[in-house]
Amino acid sequence: MTEEEFKDMFGETLDPVLEAMAENAEVNPDKFFSMACILENLRFFSPILYGAIKK
Repeated sequence: MTEEEFKDMFGETLDPVLEAMAENAEVNPDKFFSMACILENLRFFSPILYGAIKK
């Protein structure tokens, strides 16, 4: 798997998680915002994650 494939697949995995959280009425909006920021940071740093996993 190339870095670009990893980035695409990782993003495709994070989107449904974020969507499920957004649609769940039990999720606290403040916690949702924090978790959304964490997921977006994971997406941004996916090349670093790929490099760490590849080693």
